[in-house]
Amino acid sequence: MRWDNLAESPATPGDAALFGTSAVTTRTFDTPEFRGITFHEVRARSILNRVPGASRMPFEWTVNPYRGCSHACVYCFARKTHSYLDLDTGIGFDSQIVVKVNAPELLRRQLASRQWQGAHIAMGTNVDCYQRAEGRYRLMPGIISALRDHANPFSILTKGTLILRDLDLLRQAADVTEVGVSVSVGFTDRDLWRTVEPGTPSPERRLDAVRTLTDHGIGCGVLMAPVIPFLGDRPDQLRATVRAIAEAGATSVTPLVLHLRPGAREWFMAWLREHHPHLVARYERLYAEGAYAPRWYQRRITRHVHELAAEFGIGPSSRPGGHRRLPVRGEPESLPAGDEPTQLTLL
Repeated sequence: MRWDNLAESPATPGDAALFGTSAVTTRTFDTPEFRGITFHEVRARSILNRVPGASRMPFEWTVNPYRGCSHACVYCFARKTHSYLDLDTGIGFDSQIVVKVNAPELLRRQLASRQWQGAHIAMGTNVDCYQRAEGRYRLMPGIISALRDHANPFSILTKGTLILRDLDLLRQAADVTEVGVSVSVGFTDRDLWRTVEPGTPSPERRLDAVRTLTDHGIGCGVLMAPVIPFLGDRPDQLRATVRAIAEAGATSVTPLVLHLRPGAREWFMAWLREHHPHLVARYERLYAEGAYAPRWYQRRITRHVHELAAEFGIGPSSRPGGHRRLPVRGEPESLPAGDEPTQLTLL
């Protein structure tokens, strides 16, 4: 990664108000892979985030070293969180990245506190901790090292193949605590990938990462998400994706249908009107009741993927001390009995 032409500016009064701290450095640079992206380096006051009590998530704590994401997935539910900083949830979410540069040291200090009880920590629940900027900032090695040293259980969900850089650290952590890794691959259609996930590694590269992790003793599940109605849900598309996931050696597969929360919904529908205007009316009908597709549609997709998973021999990990089931970012809070997504190796 080239950072030669980096431009740096100190915090302004506006930055202080925006991020709640005066310790802000804003950086921009003109390298091809990061042109147009601005990084706001902040020194956070806390890095452990408590999940609201009303949430049905079976974990209480998360760590998010970044806000905003250069993956630029048009459907990303986390877009709404940028509005809390008075930043744009469209292009701004993709190009205004907040970097908590003191995340590793802060986490290590918080884990050492007498008040900390060693609860499971989930990462990748908001934006991807292995987005491209992680190659420069290298926050995750320090974060994983802190969790390893305190034998604190954790899980990671990512679309980033950069996780392989930290393979040795993950193996060390897995020797002393419960570690779960899942990679998100919703489809293998390359044309669809180029338009809806333009900043991510290709599905093939992500599945290569699954294979490498599994081959090195880190059981890796796949979150098959999102299944995109009318664009990625044909039976042949689902079959091709589940087959590829099985061939990569994934320990599990969990389908998740596209959901469109406020912030993401407006951005996705604008994209749909530009690229697939003939589908706009169908989406308005399918999502007329809210952020989630109707239960009958979710059931149909889940049932089909489960049948394909059985056909191709994908099953839960049998590794001793294996990974416990945690929901993925954006997973619906509940489904009727018998319709829950199954076999997700800890996200």
